[in-house]
Amino acid sequence: MVTRSAQDEGQDQDQLFAALANATRREVLRLLRDQGPQSVQALANHFAIRRPSLSEHLKVLREAGLVSEERQGRQRIYRLEAAPLAEVQDWLHPYERFWREKLKGLGDLLDRMPDDEA
Repeated sequence: MVTRSAQDEGQDQDQLFAALANATRREVLRLLRDQGPQSVQALANHFAIRRPSLSEHLKVLREAGLVSEERQGRQRIYRLEAAPLAEVQDWLHPYERFWREKLKGLGDLLDRMPDDEA
């Protein structure tokens, strides 16, 4: 059995976050989520960038495991692979808990404060 080191997992996580850091790539993911699998040309129709630039974005998403590619004849069809996003959610969860507790504390403080009579 091959085990992955923490360094390998950290590099995968860095690659994932780097892929998500770009607005064009996030929009590609949204399109694939909302409209299902699409060809490169169908995706390119949504952007004011050249097709080679979009192909580079798709490569980054593919290497991060966020999309998969399937050849159908001369076309490449891209599909959302949402499983890596669960890693992002897992990473963000402690921060969500942190802010919920802070906001609950603020709400409790505001509830204890007397109302101003204006």
